[in-house]
Amino acid sequence: MSTKPRSATAIELRGSLVLDQLQPQLAAVVAVKSDGFFPVPGESAFWLEVRPGITVNRLLDVALKACDVRPGALITERSFGLLEVHSKDQGQVREAGRQILAAAGVSQDEQLAPHLLTSEIVRQIDAHQAALLNRNRDGMLILEGDTLYTLEVNPAVWALLAANEAEKAAPIRLVGLDNHGAVGRVRLAGTDAAIDVAARAVEQTLASVVGRANSGNA
Repeated sequence: MSTKPRSATAIELRGSLVLDQLQPQLAAVVAVKSDGFFPVPGESAFWLEVRPGITVNRLLDVALKACDVRPGALITERSFGLLEVHSKDQGQVREAGRQILAAAGVSQDEQLAPHLLTSEIVRQIDAHQAALLNRNRDGMLILEGDTLYTLEVNPAVWALLAANEAEKAAPIRLVGLDNHGAVGRVRLAGTDAAIDVAARAVEQTLASVVGRANSGNA
């Protein structure tokens, strides 16, 4: 029997990002969902979404052997895979990202640019709708009279960048976060003014991401 190793699987990069400083609410929501080491506010994190999904096992192995980082997520969906590593040392996180991309045989500019499927503001939420939203929340409560911002984006990994930048920009509450699967979703609550600022920050940040054209069907 031949002992020649099989050629590496071709990997499609869907998205990769460094969160330079995890904001408190995002760190808390990610930690609640994490099966690995919990990130804490102020740490840096690298996230990657690829296809085929199962290749994240090999890519995470590369990062953990090369850099002083901790794994927070290793998720294989039907089609996509997602991983996360984090550390207090931003340099180690960025180096882990470089090592992972090199091992995958891709460059960052090959990723899919974010495609906004929805970006909507609902003002003066009714108490009954607030109660419905709170039943399935991941983070903070939404209250009667709050303004609600909802985002749906493809690939899903970009929901993380949106949530972190929104929290940097304005005193909002992070109500919901879905960052893996076919699409990513973010739900924010707050005053009219805070949500307006956060929504602008999200849209400007996602528009600035460099990547290949994305029709939203990928």
